[in-house]
Amino acid sequence: MQKILPAQQLRAQLATVLIAAGSSAEEAATVAANLVLANLSGHDSHGVGMLPRYVDAVLEGGLKPNSDVQIVLDSGALLTLNGQRGYGQVVGEQAMALGITRAKSHGSCIMSLANAHHLGRIGYFAEMAVAQGLVSLHFVNVLSRPVVAPFGGADGRYGTNPCCIGIPLAGRDPFVLDFATSRVAQGKMRVAHNEGRRVEPGTLIDEDGLPTTDPGVVVVPQSKGLFGALLAFGEHKGYGLAVACELLGGALTGSGTWHRPTNPGVRAVTNGMLTVLIDPAKLGTQTVFEQEALAFVAWLQAGPVAPGFDAVQLAGDPERVCRLQREAEGIAIDSQTWQELVGAAAKVGVRL
Repeated sequence: MQKILPAQQLRAQLATVLIAAGSSAEEAATVAANLVLANLSGHDSHGVGMLPRYVDAVLEGGLKPNSDVQIVLDSGALLTLNGQRGYGQVVGEQAMALGITRAKSHGSCIMSLANAHHLGRIGYFAEMAVAQGLVSLHFVNVLSRPVVAPFGGADGRYGTNPCCIGIPLAGRDPFVLDFATSRVAQGKMRVAHNEGRRVEPGTLIDEDGLPTTDPGVVVVPQSKGLFGALLAFGEHKGYGLAVACELLGGALTGSGTWHRPTNPGVRAVTNGMLTVLIDPAKLGTQTVFEQEALAFVAWLQAGPVAPGFDAVQLAGDPERVCRLQREAEGIAIDSQTWQELVGAAAKVGVRL
């Protein structure tokens, strides 16, 4: 049976657990707010259900509370940063603040962030940029467990490697495209497994490389002690973009790429992120950019709506609708996820 909890109550409860796990009150509030915002936005995969893994990662030493982003190199429009295994929600926000300042000053900024713990929903960082009138591009790799099979492969070889693009639109809500390069995010498989649901065909392969609709194959070890794998979206095209994210987010940033033996017991998640920020005002195309962007969006949405749809939407629209609904009605937590949260809290002496 699921629980329905107000967002504010969830933030407070998560913050209490994070403080008990070693975070300052400020850090705990930042991480808790970010996780709850993911749930509010409809991305339960990146929401409060991540807390048990974070607690385990702190206890095993792979996640370092109260770590700040470190500036390794600063040449103005180029920033090389190290997250020092701190909470990704914190060091990622710090990194974006630095990059935004540089882009506003120089017109652009290329920023590499290495060794951050799980950054969470990358769309949040794009939202930070577009709120300042900047275009942002993000390429991220994931070092945790290789859960995605390469196109033509039969086992997991890399992570879900998200890509995100944020574009401000004058006078209306921004375009925020944020997606895993796997057909679905790994966290969505955890949610489906906890809820006892099967998933769409063509999403997964089992430990033998055969198609399956059981999300458990990428959540818990199977009969041979092995895991199945997610498939890339768009076949070779999504696979190619995933490799680009690994090379840009992992290799170019210095954060590392996946080519090591798998240890399913390790709970820490390391992200590397390459971010490109552009200020249209300093590019000299601000006026035509605003005009053409709005004209194109109007053209898209002026066409006929296909059967089964209410409207032609843009990336970011579903999240904004979901936030309003869940802020008013509360956030649903399935019973399995709630028990995992209770268990995580107990590990650091907190009773939910």
